[in-house]
Amino acid sequence: MVPTDTLHVTRHTSALGSMETVFAPPHPALATLIGPYCGYHEQLIAPLRRREVATPSITLIIGFAPLRVWSPHAPGYAPGPTTSFVAGLHDGPAIVEHDGYQSGVQIDLTPLGAYRLLGLPLGELGHRVVHLDDLPGWDVRELTDRLVSAPHWAARFAYLDEILLDRLDRGPEPSPEVTRCWDLLAAGAGRIGITELARETGWSRRHLGARFRETVGLPPKAVARVLRFGHALALLDGADPPRSWADVAIEAGYYDQAHFNRDFKALAGCTPSVYLGSRLAGGGFEG
Repeated sequence: MVPTDTLHVTRHTSALGSMETVFAPPHPALATLIGPYCGYHEQLIAPLRRREVATPSITLIIGFAPLRVWSPHAPGYAPGPTTSFVAGLHDGPAIVEHDGYQSGVQIDLTPLGAYRLLGLPLGELGHRVVHLDDLPGWDVRELTDRLVSAPHWAARFAYLDEILLDRLDRGPEPSPEVTRCWDLLAAGAGRIGITELARETGWSRRHLGARFRETVGLPPKAVARVLRFGHALALLDGADPPRSWADVAIEAGYYDQAHFNRDFKALAGCTPSVYLGSRLAGGGFEG
């Protein structure tokens, strides 16, 4: 059982509705592969449309109510209405829509964690959303029934530990070369060249790109771009008082502010000013 004192609960109520989120750390054996479990319950007075920016993680949603996820930048990123799905790495924003009610669990997996836990090469998930039912070895009906019928969030998260630990025992191991490349990219927030990565593995750039994409979902250059963008978001969100765009661009590893602005628009679907204004307003980041 997940100790109740490790749960972190937040609640927000306004004229538009209510939102509850419950976070808890996974089992220690999973801690380097996935982020905290996030249970959520959202009840609004009107349908919601929210833009989600590109991130360097694979999102697994086990939902208790239908929603729709799509992207104007990726034709394969549109499974239709779904409850439980996996969203692979993508280098553009996605749109999430629901009718005003949403509840379930979100798990953010590292690419190497997803490779070990999901049961398929992540090259099949790049720029795509896939129904969890369509992935090998997932019984979504039983999984959802167990989560819904659990008496509380601690029990739900303990059951997810059980499921994921079993999959970890049976899952594949990524190659040491791909693991090394991911570690270098993540440690440097994308600020490392592909030539240097190839030299670290002893592979050609072409072979590195193919193997990395098969395991992670996108080629190294695209992943580096998303990681650099994520570092820029962290600098923006954590700055008090706000930092200049030029300072953020330089520290995040962009050539100049124009390069920063182009990448930001491509990966977030809006300008840095619009993004930051939405975050400071405390509301959902809507498209």
